[in-house]
Amino acid sequence: MTLVLATRNAGKTAEIRDLLKDFPIEIRNLDDFGPIPEVEEDGATFDENAYKKAHFAARVLGLPALADDSGLVVEALNGAPGVYSARYAGQNASDAERNAKLLQAMKEQTHRAAAFECVISLAVPEGPALTYEARCEGQITEQPMGKNGFGYDPVFFYPPLNKTFAQMTMAEKSSVSHRGRALQELQAEFDKTIIWIRQHMPVVVRSGCVSESGAGSE
Repeated sequence: MTLVLATRNAGKTAEIRDLLKDFPIEIRNLDDFGPIPEVEEDGATFDENAYKKAHFAARVLGLPALADDSGLVVEALNGAPGVYSARYAGQNASDAERNAKLLQAMKEQTHRAAAFECVISLAVPEGPALTYEARCEGQITEQPMGKNGFGYDPVFFYPPLNKTFAQMTMAEKSSVSHRGRALQELQAEFDKTIIWIRQHMPVVVRSGCVSESGAGSE
């Protein structure tokens, strides 16, 4: 079975492939296909955006598709950047630019509690979807630390491991992160998920044809 990741993000793709590597599925992302229009992530919640991306990819490609929408929720910033996490410093900003803007916004803040939130949607072409969600709580650092990961990982400190996400190995991060926990829910019921996908995928009906030369022959 092929499962499409509705993303072109190499870091996110690597994490999900690593988490699902023991399952009998071929994981591909949007870079494995031809040009596909971008989906406007204009939902008010992570749930809305995740479903929109997964359903669009499934409908266009005719394959089951998995999308996540996740972001950083900072208490001192009234929940910002939230659903705008990827666009916090502008549409084409780099991870470093987003982190710099966040640290500037937090410069005078002593209350630095934050959480990563993730919603995963697994959709089929005709519309139904399964949803998995999780949250990971931590703190915003005063400066970036670590070279691994992507996004806000260098500024998100996870106290139980005494590391930022960017200081963790992929295995460490996957075991505690918002996306890792949501995918662990998917892993736990993967056999049921496979059955669900097969039940909801469109049935392809192939019609046979008979050549004129063979018609009526024995």
